[in-house]
Amino acid sequence: MNKLPFIALIAYLLGSIPFGLLIVMSMRGGDIRRLGSGNIGATNVTRTAGVLAGIVTFILDAAKGYFPVWLAARWSLGSARWLTAAAVCVVLGHMFPVWLGFRGGKGVATSVGAFIPICGKAVIVAVVLWVVVVFFWRYVSLGSIAAAAAMPILVYLLYAPGHAPPTVLSFGTMLISVLVIWKHRENALRILDGTESRITPKE
Repeated sequence: MNKLPFIALIAYLLGSIPFGLLIVMSMRGGDIRRLGSGNIGATNVTRTAGVLAGIVTFILDAAKGYFPVWLAARWSLGSARWLTAAAVCVVLGHMFPVWLGFRGGKGVATSVGAFIPICGKAVIVAVVLWVVVVFFWRYVSLGSIAAAAAMPILVYLLYAPGHAPPTVLSFGTMLISVLVIWKHRENALRILDGTESRITPKE
């Protein structure tokens, strides 16, 4: 039986597992959607349930992004078409999970995991960019927006240096980038009006 048609479904269902929600419920018994910003991602988990919970959430969200893309690479013998499909669907699953009425996270950690098997060098540079932006401006959301905006360029330059990546991969990367930035639109507005939460030295 051809397993490739199931890649998109597997990726979406894995992406829709709300690890942040499950971790906070298990650790403190609350619903992360009613705490802090209401987001199920690692940043809000860290602020409401502690650093350990946030780290575990980030790792699990990244792992669920990585696995379906890795699986697509094995099943399709490295087809850029299927790797891209898995990456897009796992991020969509995280952002719009069927179990939570299609109201999920912002896709940063899941995108990191999804792009590791596609272009690990681009992920490394994007993470460095995130660290630099957060270090100087103290906005986690701004770092995420900057890294997401840079990913299409980084993948184009680093996927196969000297050669353009497959068109489907460039399109998929751009789509994920736009989705992540769109999910941060409220953060961007708060940054502009000075009400976005900053990381303080004590944090």
